[in-house]
Amino acid sequence: MKKLCTFTNLLYVIAGVVISSQTLAQSGAAGGATASEANPELEYCDETLGTMAVYENTQEHWYQDYTRRYPRLGSTVPVLRLMVQQSNCFVVVERGKSLKNVMGERELADSGELREGSGFNRGEMVAADYTMTPSIQFSENTGGVGGAIGGLFGSKNKRLGKIVGGLKRNQAATTLLLIDNRSSVQVAAASGEARKFDFSAGLGGISRSAGGALEGFTQTPEGKVIIAAFADSYNNMVRALRQYRSQNVEGGLGKGGKLKIGD
Repeated sequence: MKKLCTFTNLLYVIAGVVISSQTLAQSGAAGGATASEANPELEYCDETLGTMAVYENTQEHWYQDYTRRYPRLGSTVPVLRLMVQQSNCFVVVERGKSLKNVMGERELADSGELREGSGFNRGEMVAADYTMTPSIQFSENTGGVGGAIGGLFGSKNKRLGKIVGGLKRNQAATTLLLIDNRSSVQVAAASGEARKFDFSAGLGGISRSAGGALEGFTQTPEGKVIIAAFADSYNNMVRALRQYRSQNVEGGLGKGGKLKIGD
């Protein structure tokens, strides 16, 4: 029993080292400019930069890959909108499925069916200054810390070395693009990444008791690594926007540019 406890504790220590660098997942809530239980690593803006719509292109290759790998996770838009509002960097406007209901209420108002004083008037909807579009790039089950640590222990304890060396890394990289809706100019682009380590690959060599002690590491939702990667992308974007300077072209944007075409 003592050997089992020591063995399990050692795996916990290794696991702690591996996961300590992982970005925290998104959580909590937002109401107006107020955030509740937000990820403490999420960048925050004292001054809001404008209004934003989030657009997820479900026809792109990355989205097809995403839904194939994780069919139960659903759209990335809700968590991105939560992230944006919690940061206070942008005001989020609805341009997704709920817009149909918004317009439906306005149609009812125009038809005269709503009670008097309901307050639906023309010219009240807020424009989206910017559109943010996400994409995901996947790389699963690569080598990494597991193999390195396995090599360290393999010569002294083949059983432990085999188990620890069996760790597999799941990694996701994400990209966010920010487009100015009035001009169609790309204002910002940012990438980010996150990884988690899968302990299930090595559990075959652990006794039933030790395997039960490590169950928590094998049941982490797959979505956390994606959310963490988006949080990294968004933080990188906000840091860049804090030092934003517009790009200018002599003669004006879209007026021919300086890379002239020959006859």
